Amino acid sequence: MFKSIDINCDVGEGLNNETELMPYISSCNIACGGHAGNDETMINTIKLAIKHKVKIGAHPSFPDPHNFGRKIMNMNPVELQTCIEDQILRLSRHIDALGAKLHHVKAHGALYNLAAIDKQTAKVLVKAVANTTINTSLYAPCNSLLIDLARQKGVKVVKEAFGDRNYNTNATLVSRKLEGAVLKDKEKVVRHLLQMIKKKEVLSIDGVGVHIEAETFCIHGDNPNAKEVVKHLVKELFKEGFKLNK
Repeated sequence: MFKSIDINCDVGEGLNNETELMPYISSCNIACGGHAGNDETMINTIKLAIKHKVKIGAHPSFPDPHNFGRKIMNMNPVELQTCIEDQILRLSRHIDALGAKLHHVKAHGALYNLAAIDKQTAKVLVKAVANTTINTSLYAPCNSLLIDLARQKGVKVVKEAFGDRNYNTNATLVSRKLEGAVLKDKEKVVRHLLQMIKKKEVLSIDGVGVHIEAETFCIHGDNPNAKEVVKHLVKELFKEGFKLNK
């Protein structure tokens, strides 16, 4: 008896690798114009997701394509909320036109990391999701205050961990500025993820076991070895009794 597992991937970010990735994932997070993406990339990516029966998510960010949404921008709460809502609605219009459904929202980059630890940013993100979606989940980092705030507002939460990122001992992600932040070796990714699934812990960058309990696991689409990693990961997970939750 196989157990289902959700592997998600950030896509529509201009790397044109969606065709290669979609067969090996069960959820996708589509860039919707903040850090990357335009109407054409959104439409094409949605079509691929429909073809491969992949759950569709919006991937809003700070409006900063120059830094790929990976730097915090100084925006007032109203401005930031409007920006996030506009991105979700932009993607949603294309999803509706193509006869599909928005399954989830997952913030990108600096917005994702800030919402995990900053109450004001988390509130803004939750309000934006509540205002623009119905019965849609929010993918949120494990052990973050975002989870509790979302639940208080009646927004469904799916706890997320990263199969290709190293963690600090406080369960936050290691900064991309530091060496070893991103795991590129497929075997290391498999070991990393299986430990999270089976033991509900991750080995931090300092070698300390950190409790982590997730319902979805992300492999970054901009990882240079993304296709090789997800293809190998699905094969190894199958050996361990897991199949993609499609």
